Amino acid sequence: MNQIPLEFYTNENTRYESELNTVQKELRLLSLIRFLAFASTVFCVYYFLGDSKTMLISVGLGGIFFSFFLKRYWKKKEEKGRLFSLIKINSLEIDLIQGDLSKLSSGDEFKNPKHSFSFDIDLFGVGSFFQVVNRTVTKEGTEKLVSLLGSNEIDQINEKQEAIKELSALPKWRQEFSALGNSVEVEVAPKEISAWIKNHKKSLPDYNKWLPILFSLLSLLLILGTYFFNISFTFVIIWFFIGLGFSGVFVKKVNDLYLRAGKVKATFQQYYKLLEVLEQKEFSSNLLKGKHGALLTEAKKSSALMQEFFGYLNALDQRNNIIFALFGNGLLLWDLKQTYRIEKWMDANRENVEDWFEVISFFDAQNSLANYVFNHPEFIFPVIVDQGGVIDAANLGHPLLSVDNRVSSDCLIDQNGFFIVTGANMAGKSTFLRTVSLSIIMSNIGLPVCAEQMKYKPIQLITSIRNSDSLSDDTSYFFSELMRLKYIVEALKHNNYFIVLDEILKGTNSTDKAEGSQKFVEKLLRSKATGIIATHDLSLCELEKEYDEIENYYFDAEIKNDELFFDYKLKTGICQNMNASFLLRKMEIV
Repeated sequence: MNQIPLEFYTNENTRYESELNTVQKELRLLSLIRFLAFASTVFCVYYFLGDSKTMLISVGLGGIFFSFFLKRYWKKKEEKGRLFSLIKINSLEIDLIQGDLSKLSSGDEFKNPKHSFSFDIDLFGVGSFFQVVNRTVTKEGTEKLVSLLGSNEIDQINEKQEAIKELSALPKWRQEFSALGNSVEVEVAPKEISAWIKNHKKSLPDYNKWLPILFSLLSLLLILGTYFFNISFTFVIIWFFIGLGFSGVFVKKVNDLYLRAGKVKATFQQYYKLLEVLEQKEFSSNLLKGKHGALLTEAKKSSALMQEFFGYLNALDQRNNIIFALFGNGLLLWDLKQTYRIEKWMDANRENVEDWFEVISFFDAQNSLANYVFNHPEFIFPVIVDQGGVIDAANLGHPLLSVDNRVSSDCLIDQNGFFIVTGANMAGKSTFLRTVSLSIIMSNIGLPVCAEQMKYKPIQLITSIRNSDSLSDDTSYFFSELMRLKYIVEALKHNNYFIVLDEILKGTNSTDKAEGSQKFVEKLLRSKATGIIATHDLSLCELEKEYDEIENYYFDAEIKNDELFFDYKLKTGICQNMNASFLLRKMEIV
């Protein structure tokens, strides 16, 4: 159990619960004050009913007083929501450290049997690495994290490590970002919004820049004229209908814009706050500074621009009030004014919006990786090298196994080297394959690994561990496996890969399997591949005598007092103890 993270989350939860208790008391007090303000205003209206001047003053003061405390109330309400979210975040981390994953998304929808490695190493699904790592709070952030985990990219690993290290040291800032992000509920995906803004064509003529201002000014002069110059109110009415008529000319175009704008308004309301949180933080690592730089514009901060757009959308939304819509358009050409402002903003920022959304999703995904680092202070960042072995690790273990259940082994695999791993059933071969595979993926995305120390020469990964037949594709198990092996051979023509195989050619007879497996391993060696193959076929181990690149390793089992014991340790050599017959007898199957 990670004591330092657990202590942090417990202390934060205690603090936020105390703050929440205070905020709830303040909300009850503000509710009482608002009620008293309203009741006092009603009483004054009744008491001074014959004194119009005093009555109007009472209504004005009561309204100001009520509005002030209403604003305070909604601000405290927002603070209450933030604290609830922060408590939920810390409670979730406490549950995870104690072994409860039930509240975390499994990522089953991201399983892909055709992916280079993700399906074989259980990257997604119940109990998966994704389930343990993912803390994203936006859909786009989740997609970004999924893309990172499955990218197989090996560039800029040192820069990735520095970025994750920097974020991992900012747990409170990350939680504030997540708490704010948890309140985001979008009706339209940011990708669709970006495309809409980028491709939108102006629907109103340019004279709408000044026409609503001029029309509003003339409306004001006409109304003042009825009071001070005895101008007939009929002219105001005629002018009012002229305004409605002119607004009606463009009503279809305004309605089309409004239908789209109404759906994206909530997105901008929440995302500008996320941008604000990002802008307020300065970063030192190159990767984070580069992304943060995309938020800088010459005129205003990105958050201010996004908030400005939200204000325009909100102003156009006032047309839902029928009384405001009539008088606003009849006297102020309100819809035309707001539509022009919206379209002008879209034209000026059409190239920026996509970048802003991308930065938010990037930090959302990176925060998940940083959170994983914070939760595992005992893990180490591999030293990236360009010489020596591909993997040179001391006490390399599977990161998803608890300390009590994890058995680690030293592992040194040279460039173009190949391990042939034999062993008894359940002795640890498959776990070892997934340990090495997952360690490669973690290293490539900049994460620390479960080891005492590790040197790593970056390499991409392809696995063939789990194949299945497919009724929908009309393919047998054996054909599915052959297609996977062909995929590996074709990939090796274009790049170097670390290949992980588990008992290949399982769908054929033992003699054919042994011969085919040997020829395939020899093909991999000629292709300068690096990797591991686990097998029960001891004849494959004979290849060590012919090829310097091949080394034999094994996991074994011992039978003591009619019980089976495993030490799950990787050993040099060939396994001599198999356990299938013993297990059949032990379970009274035969």
